[in-house]
Amino acid sequence: MKKIAFSVVATSSLALFVGTGDAEASTSYTVQNGDSLWKIASNNQVSVSDLKKWNNLTSDTIYPKQVLKLNGSTTQAESKPSAPNTTKPSAPPSSMNVTYTVKSGDTLSKIAQQHQTTVGAIQRLNNITGHLIFAGQTLQINGTPPATTTPSVPSTPATPSTPAPNAPTGSYTVVKGDTLSGIAHRHGITVTQLQNWNNIKSHMIYVGQVLKIENRVVESKPTPPVVSTPPTTSNSEKVNNIVNLAMSLQGTPYVWGGSSPNGFDCSGFLYYAYSKNGVDVPRTNTVGFHARSYEVDTPQVGDIVFFSNTYTSGISHAGIYIGNNKFIHAGGDRVQVSSLSESYWKKHFDSFKRLYAM
Repeated sequence: MKKIAFSVVATSSLALFVGTGDAEASTSYTVQNGDSLWKIASNNQVSVSDLKKWNNLTSDTIYPKQVLKLNGSTTQAESKPSAPNTTKPSAPPSSMNVTYTVKSGDTLSKIAQQHQTTVGAIQRLNNITGHLIFAGQTLQINGTPPATTTPSVPSTPATPSTPAPNAPTGSYTVVKGDTLSGIAHRHGITVTQLQNWNNIKSHMIYVGQVLKIENRVVESKPTPPVVSTPPTTSNSEKVNNIVNLAMSLQGTPYVWGGSSPNGFDCSGFLYYAYSKNGVDVPRTNTVGFHARSYEVDTPQVGDIVFFSNTYTSGISHAGIYIGNNKFIHAGGDRVQVSSLSESYWKKHFDSFKRLYAM
């Protein structure tokens, strides 16, 4: 009888121990490569705002091996991860400078995750104001930023204005992943200028093609605003037009290779919705759209949501994000609205990205 009693007590104690372990394990999560706050929140059925509040986060930036609390309770085990949060950022400045050469398909967020740093830190070290980078570009990853404060010495603003109109004529060789809009943006010119200088009638360019970059005419810029100001629409208005057009196409049949209201595939649907609203995008496939956009941590209406490993390996499907965790896409047998909470899309979710052309 005593043996039976002891056995029951031991079994219940073991169950209590195991239950306690499970409860503790579910209160925290270690960040993996490719994670985002949205992805972690979705997988653990909590909100991004709660995650940020529980972990004292002031932005959406996270890094691999960071331990995040998944609820509001505080335990001794969960308070320890705050220590590495302070030691990790302080280590890079004392180490030697590290550089990285951008490859086709890279984004700032991807490079930051690979080197356990932040997008903001890379932008500050390389004097980058946006998210635009290009293949072959060398980025400084850590160390001290280059001495860019010296240009503040020339207090005479007259000198910078004269060299600009006299910028020498140059050329640019197209690399994989380039678009006319991306090249124009990097050189501070317009797509129309590039087309005129190189006798290009379409947006089609190819790897190895040498494009002429003419002198920039600075004096001509003050006059166009009088004409161009009335027709221009705000970016938010453009986004609304894109989403409204996309929503009006619900029920259009899915047609492989289709890019018209007679039938769409997923990339043809994106091309139609964006190009009809003045966004400079070529007719390409899903991988092409992926290469022409940069990753964002917090999606906005009008961004593109990408999925991988659906009918083929790698990036294979995309739709337009319309808010409330939903997106519209040409999938299945028609154009339709789906939820990112659905198990299938949740399983194949890859990233939110924004077109450089936007």
